Amino acid sequence: MGFAYFPHTGDDIKAMLGRIGLESLDELYSDVPEDLLFRGDFDIPDAMSEMEVRRHFAGLAEKNVSLSVFCGAGAYDHYSPSVIPAVISRSEFLTSYTPYQAEVSQGTLRYIFEFQSMMTRLTGLDCSNASMYDGPTSAAEAVMMAVNCTKKKNRVLLSGTLLPQVLEVVETYCRFHGICLTEIPHRDGVSDLDAITAELGKGDVAGVLVPGINRFGIIEDLTGYAEAVHAARALLIVYSDPSSLAVIRTPGEWGADIACGDAQTLGIPLNFGGPYIGFLCCRQEYVRKLPGRIVGETVDTDGRRCYVLTLQAREQHIRREKATSNICSNQSLMALYVTVYLSLMGPEGLKKVNDLSYGGAHYLHDELLGTGLFTEAFGKPFLKEFVLKSRLPAKQLQKSLLDAGIFGALSCGDDLVSFCVTENRTKEEIDRVVNAVIRCHIDRCRDIVNGNLMK
Repeated sequence: MGFAYFPHTGDDIKAMLGRIGLESLDELYSDVPEDLLFRGDFDIPDAMSEMEVRRHFAGLAEKNVSLSVFCGAGAYDHYSPSVIPAVISRSEFLTSYTPYQAEVSQGTLRYIFEFQSMMTRLTGLDCSNASMYDGPTSAAEAVMMAVNCTKKKNRVLLSGTLLPQVLEVVETYCRFHGICLTEIPHRDGVSDLDAITAELGKGDVAGVLVPGINRFGIIEDLTGYAEAVHAARALLIVYSDPSSLAVIRTPGEWGADIACGDAQTLGIPLNFGGPYIGFLCCRQEYVRKLPGRIVGETVDTDGRRCYVLTLQAREQHIRREKATSNICSNQSLMALYVTVYLSLMGPEGLKKVNDLSYGGAHYLHDELLGTGLFTEAFGKPFLKEFVLKSRLPAKQLQKSLLDAGIFGALSCGDDLVSFCVTENRTKEEIDRVVNAVIRCHIDRCRDIVNGNLMK
């Protein structure tokens, strides 16, 4: 055979062609215009030995610039224990990707069950599905779920303090589902309960989506939200960072009906934009509207513990236009990754992660204020991410940080820049950020004196 990795032998191809009454592959493609067929040789490099391939890719890797990450905005550089890749590659977890046949998918079903159990414990809610694509799409699914759960209402309120990518994805989904959205501008950096209550009074709101920790890194006080939302016969949805739920009040404790967010913070490394994993949890009374699958625990005919697909809407397969959602596959590998991470860390490990992140973030916050080049933007409580008003232009500040091997100072508009510190960052790295900021100021002053820069 000409292609060693094609599974079909010459006899296989001849048998298939014979079944459809053809003599050759050329005859099979005879309806393709000749001018569309490529008859030349592909420009493919010569084959290399294993050692040559390793050297080649090592050379490519050397072109990458490794930066210390001091940005967040929905993607966080948390530590990922090295044991996780070893565990998730074990054969008992490498069963069929789609676990329809429970008897051959027990490894897959088991860890999905554990993932669901852990997410309900973190969020304080009753039920969890088997994972979503990412945080923004889980928020969109939560919004559509709220509309499905409330009759004759199709408007949802969105807090302006949600991450921009969450707002954009929710708007895209809802635009094609006939759902009306109203964004409520923030007031002094947090969601505006008074404005939300005024909109609820109009009687057409199905749900309200607010963050637990918002785009400015502020821990939102959601006191009174559940009461106001439920009084209007609407559902409260809280967008959460699940890692933070080890130390701050959970959506369940706030009285939320639905919780959503991105579980990337649970050990999944930053990797050029993905993969991520969304989560979606709810109270028991809304489980029938929860999109995706739910795995449950039961016993077989011999009384042994086993796992099955407890609930999945068949409309997702046979009547797609009637489906609660068209998410029909879960990100099984990412769910396993998160499950192993949470099993390794445990409650105390998660608390330690947050303690280290909190300490580093507040140290950087205070040191930056001490330079005199920043002022408080909102002055509200934060965990690992914060926003300051900068006297230095964001682009110039970012360039100085990049020159020092640092990725930080994300622009948030109105002279605001954000920083994020996780347990991965050391005191030496944090001090390097402060020194880079000071050098940026010195360089800017020198340029002004030399007439190279407008004041």
